[in-house]
Formats: sequence, structure tokens, C-alpha cells
Amino acid sequence: MKLEGIHHISAITGDAPGNVEFYAGVLGLRMVKRTVNQDEPNVYHLFYGDEKGSPGMDLTFFEYPGAAPGVAGAGMVHRIVWRVGSAAALDFWDERLKDNGVSAARRGESLLFPDPEGLGHELVVAEAPDEPLMAESPEIPAEHALQGFDGVRAYSASPVRSEGLLGDTLGFSRTEGEHWKVRGAERGSFYAYDRAPQEINRRQGAGTVHHVAFASQPEDLEAWRLRVVSAGARPTPVIDRFYFKSVYFREPSGVLFEIATIGPGFAVDEDEEHLGERLSLPPDFESLRERLEQTLKPLPYPPAWRVASSA
Repeated sequence: MKLEGIHHISAITGDAPGNVEFYAGVLGLRMVKRTVNQDEPNVYHLFYGDEKGSPGMDLTFFEYPGAAPGVAGAGMVHRIVWRVGSAAALDFWDERLKDNGVSAARRGESLLFPDPEGLGHELVVAEAPDEPLMAESPEIPAEHALQGFDGVRAYSASPVRSEGLLGDTLGFSRTEGEHWKVRGAERGSFYAYDRAPQEINRRQGAGTVHHVAFASQPEDLEAWRLRVVSAGARPTPVIDRFYFKSVYFREPSGVLFEIATIGPGFAVDEDEEHLGERLSLPPDFESLRERLEQTLKPLPYPPAWRVASSA
């Protein structure tokens, strides 16, 4: 029983339209699901990814309109690391981001940049054997497209506290220092710690990561939950999110973890050609549709080229 790397990463935005313009526009990701926060259904939950909405390239945002900027500190993921195919792709993204007013900086064989709300990203040349997970965009050549998550970096005041849960319970393998690899039969990614800045007063808000989810085979989810219980953590019961099932718990350094199933996936209630083009609501929330469609902001999606292509 192994986890198949990162399933998805969920963050917070205070501006859903601007979020769409950056992630679907500048980064060229596909919106694979436009739905609501199932724990607070009066706000958007937006999902971006590759053409199929695959686990391993699923970045999601809860919108809290006008949310104050957050600050990443101990117990929070502070950087999302993506794969690209070559050093030439790093050059492409360096130029594209700067042309779009984004402050990008090369550091060795990687490219660092924030999103418009300050969420940290890094691009690295892919070294893993995993299948590239890519979205289509007329502005981004396929050879330069983002290829999925390589990993995340989190702040911790005491990483040693998490070693037992990561290694013994979840099956992560330490590669060096506070850098851990999580790999299954099909995919893998990394989870790494950096020393938490002493001077920072952390706070959740716009531009911060809410949680990171790791991918499980559906039949293994309850067994993973019981393993987490045996390790002394306090996972939730299995929660049905309609597009996947999951459990949540905090690892000892404070980062909120989720274990989420591979499937049933985002095409369970939409044609794959039209993912993310309309508000999708799980059956339990369908009664809210009329009100939500009147109160949620219009979004600049789908782009005209997708409409023309599907037509």
C-alpha cells in the first residue's frame, strides 16, 4: 500500500476572477472544475489542472472575496514546485512571466516567482519518470507547458517531530536532510521542510496554502485512516467529496494533510470536453444552484479559443 505522490494542493484567493486570469491565462492551466467549498458553499472552489483533471496536477483555490493577504509560517506550505521539460522551458517562463508583470528570478536550474497574491511557486526541470500532465494553451508551446507537481516545501519549527508519521506511517522515504519522497507505482513527488522564519507571524489568508493532499487508491483509504489513527494523529472520518473521497489530519509540524482517492474524478458530472465551463454542484448542493448562480461572481472562463474548439 503506497501513496501515489501529491493528489492536489488547495490554497486561498481573495479574487476569483483575477485568480482565473493568472492560472488559466498566464500559466495556461485548464479549469477542470468550477464548484463551491463543500464546507462553506457560498464561496467558489476552483480547480485547475491538465486536460483531464488528473491527480498530480490539481491546484485548487477557495475564494474568500477580499480576503486579507496571508503570511506563510511554521506549519504551512510556502512553495509549490512544478515540473517543466527542459532548461529552454525555464527560459520561456522567465520571459513570459516578466512580460505579464510577474517578478520571476532564476536560481540555478530553477525559476522562482509569486502569484499576484504572493503564493510562492518554483519551476524545475523534470527528472522523474512520471507521465507529463499538461494543459493546452495556444500561447504556450507544448514542450514548455507545466507538467505537474514535483513537490511542496513547508516551514517547520521542529521537523524531527514529523519523522515518525512521514516515514513509518505514510511510507515517505527520506532522500537527504528534511527532504522526503513519496512514490507509488505510477507517480511520485516530494515533501520538504525549510526552517520556519523566526520573525514571521503566520496567518492564513489570500496567497497561502490551506492543505496538501496525497493520492490513494480508493480501496486503501480506510486502511490509511486507521494507520494514521494508530500513529496518534486524529484523522477525520472518510468524507465523500463526490469527485473523490478523503480524510484530513495535521501532521506533527502543523501542516494540514489530506489523503484523497484517485477517482471517481471530475468527469463524473461533466463531459470531459467541457470541464469547468459551468458551475458544477454535487447532488447534496444542487438545491442551492439558483441562489449561487445569482451571487457568485462571473468568471473569465472558458476562453474564446476553448469555446471555438469544442464547437
